[in-house]
Amino acid sequence: MSYGGADAQSDATRFGTEAFYAALGRAFVTMCAVIPFLFLIEAVDRGIGHGRLDVAGGIIPHHLAGLDGVLFSPFLHAGWDHLYGNAVPLILVGTFALAGGGRRFIWSTFVIMLVSGLGVWFVGDPNSVVVGASGVIFGYLGLLLARGLVERSWWNLGVAAFIGLLYWYQLYNILPTDQPISWQGHLLGLLGGVIAAVLFRRKRVKKQQPALYTPTLTDI
Repeated sequence: MSYGGADAQSDATRFGTEAFYAALGRAFVTMCAVIPFLFLIEAVDRGIGHGRLDVAGGIIPHHLAGLDGVLFSPFLHAGWDHLYGNAVPLILVGTFALAGGGRRFIWSTFVIMLVSGLGVWFVGDPNSVVVGASGVIFGYLGLLLARGLVERSWWNLGVAAFIGLLYWYQLYNILPTDQPISWQGHLLGLLGGVIAAVLFRRKRVKKQQPALYTPTLTDI
């Protein structure tokens, strides 16, 4: 699936235009509004008994009862520190991902959640409960990087490189570790972002070739 036509030609996708900065600003405000919602969920979890929502809505690998966590787990976190650690990166990568188009963002997020969540359910530790937005965050990073390549967008490549430099230490979390971290979710989220970038790429607008001059023949 690809998106093109008038949407691809919109000034909102062209770096440096007023429409571009307006789209970026709206995306930033939207992502900032998501964070209080996540904090509210964590507060409710604390209020009814810490961890009850995590168990009810988290991914429990290999257990059918934990399959619904594919949809719910990104909204749950294992404590305030976990949520604090995800909040700023989520705003940052989410803003740039959303600025590329609302419809693409929604579908891309859905693909990332499916690839990351289902992957964790299949290959994760069956004795664990996996929660957190980290898989989606890595998915957005993969989305921006792959989008820059498939759409030949230096802007997206630059953003992905900048975020990678800011959070280079987090990239190690896509590798196996002894820490209680779902590295599978991170790695599969990154893969989901790449898949989404290919599926929902914008068509490149071909420049029209100028018509060849054809002389007009006249009788003398």
